[in-house]
Amino acid sequence: MKTGQPLHPDTLYWSCNPDQFSFDTTAELPDFEGMLGQDRAVEAVQFGTNPSLTGYNLFVLGPSGTGRHSFVRQFIEQTAADRPTPSDWCYVNNFETPQQPIAIELPAGYADQLSKDIHQVMEEVKDVIPKAFESEDYQNRREEIELEAQEKQTQAFEEVRQHALERGIDIQKTDTGFIFQPLHKGKIASPKEYKRLPEAERERLSRESDELELELKRMLRAIPSIVRQVRDKIRQLDRDVALFAVGSLMDEIEEKYAAFPKVSQYLNSLQRDVIDNIEIFLKPHEEDLQSVIHLLNGEPLAESAKSKPTKQRYAVNVLVDRRHLKGMPVVFEDSPTYPALVGRIEHISRIGTLMTDFTLIRSGALHRANGGYLVLDALKVLTHPFAWEALKQALESGEIHIKSLEDAYGLVSTVSLEPEPIPLDVKVILIGDRRLYYLLQAYDPEFDELFDIAADFGDRMERSPDNIRDLAQLLGTLARKKQLLPLDRTGVARTIEEGARHAGDAERLSTQFRYLLDILREAHFWATEEDKAAIDARAVQQAIDARIRRSSRIRDRYQEEILRETIAIDTEGEKVGQVNGLSVMPLGQFWFGHPNRITARVALGTGKVIDIEREVELGGPIHSKGVLILSSFLAAHYVRDRPLSLSASLVFEQSYGGVEGDSASAAELCALLSALSELPLKQSLAITGSVNQHGMVQAIGGVNEKVEGFFDICKARQLSGNQGVLIPAANVKHLMLRREVVDAVSAGQFHIYAVQTIDECMELLTGKQAGERDAEGNYPSETVNGQIYKHLIEFAKQRRSFARQTQRSDEF
Repeated sequence: MKTGQPLHPDTLYWSCNPDQFSFDTTAELPDFEGMLGQDRAVEAVQFGTNPSLTGYNLFVLGPSGTGRHSFVRQFIEQTAADRPTPSDWCYVNNFETPQQPIAIELPAGYADQLSKDIHQVMEEVKDVIPKAFESEDYQNRREEIELEAQEKQTQAFEEVRQHALERGIDIQKTDTGFIFQPLHKGKIASPKEYKRLPEAERERLSRESDELELELKRMLRAIPSIVRQVRDKIRQLDRDVALFAVGSLMDEIEEKYAAFPKVSQYLNSLQRDVIDNIEIFLKPHEEDLQSVIHLLNGEPLAESAKSKPTKQRYAVNVLVDRRHLKGMPVVFEDSPTYPALVGRIEHISRIGTLMTDFTLIRSGALHRANGGYLVLDALKVLTHPFAWEALKQALESGEIHIKSLEDAYGLVSTVSLEPEPIPLDVKVILIGDRRLYYLLQAYDPEFDELFDIAADFGDRMERSPDNIRDLAQLLGTLARKKQLLPLDRTGVARTIEEGARHAGDAERLSTQFRYLLDILREAHFWATEEDKAAIDARAVQQAIDARIRRSSRIRDRYQEEILRETIAIDTEGEKVGQVNGLSVMPLGQFWFGHPNRITARVALGTGKVIDIEREVELGGPIHSKGVLILSSFLAAHYVRDRPLSLSASLVFEQSYGGVEGDSASAAELCALLSALSELPLKQSLAITGSVNQHGMVQAIGGVNEKVEGFFDICKARQLSGNQGVLIPAANVKHLMLRREVVDAVSAGQFHIYAVQTIDECMELLTGKQAGERDAEGNYPSETVNGQIYKHLIEFAKQRRSFARQTQRSDEF
């Protein structure tokens, strides 16, 4: 590669030869299996998702569109399919402490069966208990108890009354109580007869009445004890009858679930509760009314739990049902909010009061994925309030705690549920970009402990024959899965070429297959419009051109303002201290390049190069770094034995936004050297590249867009044959220019030069030799470096002379 010689057209674009493919269309190719160009990431996914390795969670990082999400889904679904299905989970009522529902683990499919069995048993209980209490045997036994009590009460009263009769007094029961009546000749004495009695007799009767009243009171005080005994006997009778009625029903289900201790414990508690609350089954119509009464009395929810309908009280809340699942669960949660992850406790409104119970507990993604895999979008988890902390807490503790946000963070003080936590065994896979991954590493100390495996998906792969063959097969697979037309060989070749351009490197291919799939979808449309049987190169090119046209409004507007000379850019002539630099502007997936006028002015000074962009805070730190390198280069390259005695200013003309990056530092240095040497620079040439302290031109990004941006302006003004772009030699391998640019270079209408040093740049821009130092360290006077050296020496002399004059003035 000789200095001053433009690049050959063959170096500007890598063409994929369609003849290398042995197929006519991709319909002949089998489906591609695996992940293309991501060996490192695939190994990480295989290791991190291995079910036999506990405690590992995975972060899948890389740019979108690489197929990472599809690959992770496909891989873990295949891995999970051959593994044992994990347990079901359900919640049941805690009859002793209703605020703390009990979690029960059962083999897959058993939770739903338990729910059905309990429901069936309770339906039978609701039918059996009323019948048992309506039976003749129960009624007879109850009547016996009641009659026995009545007889005891009657006997006790008759004993007191007999004592009264023996003393000449009768006791009569009235609606208001008991009264004592004196007797005369065996009959109740009338008031007249009572007055005719001797006074001694009346006094005796009065004393006897007082004693009898005390005896009656003692008898009456014994009645509640008799009533309690009766109630106890009736309650025991009810329990015996209920136990007899329910026991046989419960024996069968207890035997069925005898292998599960927690279920057995629950069934025993359920049976005791049924027996303790028989009235629920005898008076079902009063249940809702009793609930309301409890609430109106200010009793908490737990206190009114006994009056809840039997359907809720004795239900089984199946939280996770895996009876239809084969293998491990694989859950993709698209909206990972706090309740969507850890579950929630719902409430219902009754007469204006919010109420809840264990049947209103709902599962979250962690419950559904427990025993398997949970895949989440990292950014979504972080943007939903409290979701990230809840996920970390669950992974750290190994348990899922279901709490409402209000309760978890003390926002309200109402009585709520505290469900028993469920053990957690899950592999979480987060998918996000690299920036997010490294930010979490830097700012969350718990992140590395929880997500200790990274699967890094790259955005490009080597352009090897094997990868080209595999990519062709993958394109055919994508077309088939998306029900698109197959691609012929030319269509495959053109799509692969676009993949290289998208990668920004002629020696690499893009692994952002979503971009290529979008092109295929649109190419399918254009091929169908022309009634083609396959997608060819023309259809692919139509799709690419249409995508560019839809996205290029801002680019076209910018170019329009240059052509109207609103933005000043020269493409002909020569100017001192002025050069065309090249910038690239990203607008989503569409990047475009455009020229910028960079100017430099110099004067006598103290060796400072002023970056006007930095002074007004429009220049970023990387751009400022590139400008500071220029001062170092000037001092070391030209006047190592003298002070640098100039003041220089650099600016991007008509720049109204921020300037960042060092890809214009070579252009800035050329403008500065032109101003120092007073040699004009060709405005028909543009330059891009960064420069180091030794004057070496270094690679930059967006080289294709930058070249095309200057070419478009030159073409619009009519190509003259002397226009072109200087690029770093290190960027030649990245060139994948548009076909019209390559054709213009082939016709000699446009030129692209690869440069390695700033001297080469100055020779091309000025048309003069750069010049090299001789044995004495001097440059030839007629060369570019000679002119620069001469002016710097003159600046140094003027500065020294000025310093002497200033010193003499100060003495006077």
